[in-house]
Amino acid sequence: MATISKELHQTAKAANDRHGEKSEEAVRVTTEPAAGVIVEQHGASPIDAPADLRTLILLGLLLLAIIAALFIAKTLLLPVVSAFVLGTMLAPAASWMQRYNVPRALAATLIVLGTFGAFALIVGLISAPLLEWTSRLPELAALLKARMAFFDRPLAILREVTVYFGGGTDGGALHWPKIEWFQPTVEFLSPTFAELLLFFATLVLFIASWTDLRRAIILTFPDHERRLRSLRILNAIEESLGNYLLTVTLINVGVGAATGLICALTGMPNPAGLGALAATLNFIPIIGPIVTFVVLLAVGLITFPELFTGMLPCLAFAVLAFLEGHFITPAIIGRRLALNALAVFVAIAFWTWLWGPIGAFLSSPLLIVVLTVKEHLLPEQDTTLPDL
Repeated sequence: MATISKELHQTAKAANDRHGEKSEEAVRVTTEPAAGVIVEQHGASPIDAPADLRTLILLGLLLLAIIAALFIAKTLLLPVVSAFVLGTMLAPAASWMQRYNVPRALAATLIVLGTFGAFALIVGLISAPLLEWTSRLPELAALLKARMAFFDRPLAILREVTVYFGGGTDGGALHWPKIEWFQPTVEFLSPTFAELLLFFATLVLFIASWTDLRRAIILTFPDHERRLRSLRILNAIEESLGNYLLTVTLINVGVGAATGLICALTGMPNPAGLGALAATLNFIPIIGPIVTFVVLLAVGLITFPELFTGMLPCLAFAVLAFLEGHFITPAIIGRRLALNALAVFVAIAFWTWLWGPIGAFLSSPLLIVVLTVKEHLLPEQDTTLPDL
């Protein structure tokens, strides 16, 4: 009996050993990769690159779709975005008035009316001489053509050079380059009634409801940390845009005063109106100073009989605009608002191409908003680089 029990025990042990060997073999078979199968390992993998490439392609397509939507919906988005940006700039003034027991809605209305009144005053200063010159347009055009006779010989030489190099097949006529910004400028200066109504209505309502809108944006986030971060971002945007508007306004007032002084010293007619024109157009980067230069050149050539005397005011303004655009404004705005000069130039070029002159006006404020959000969401790491 004992012998039978011992044999059964050995048989069971042998069966268990055979089962264990089969299990280990099955594990080895299942764990060994088949031929041509890529095993996922820690670290870089060859299949990561196509995934990253697909992500970049999708982001590029999304960016192109956003740009196309901004361009197609320009009629709607342009007055709304302009009201949002200008309303954020003027919101601190409404908050200041509210601290003196002025209702928020009344403060918003007074601020918009005051802004519109200042704009109407500038238009009044500019329109008086403009109406006078418009009534004498044929006479002034003939006088300007006579003053420009000095350039007939250089233009004839330029035509001859053009014909010599194979151009001027249509009788040697000189083709001036097209002014691509003329039509957007006219559209900016003569917006439709619906666009103006949408702009002013949005501006008043935005300033009046800015505190409630801030509270709604902050309470959208569930936890305390995110609410605090959103509050800091909104406060930084409001402060930065307010400082930008104040700084640019003071700079442009200085440019207008200097232009008026130049016109007064050189004997130009209506120096106050020309100074107001220079200050107003200077809010539009690049395009505004060019228009002011052309206006001063035309008025100078019409007013003075000598060519050099007529060109002196516009040349002096060109020097002033060069100093203001390349040294004064970048130094002040760059130091106070930490804007990169290249980023400002690229932003001006992009938004001018997309939305015209008013896009150029909005370029720097929109860049400030983007950089402020980036600074709070993606703060710079404190890294120390080795000496080069």
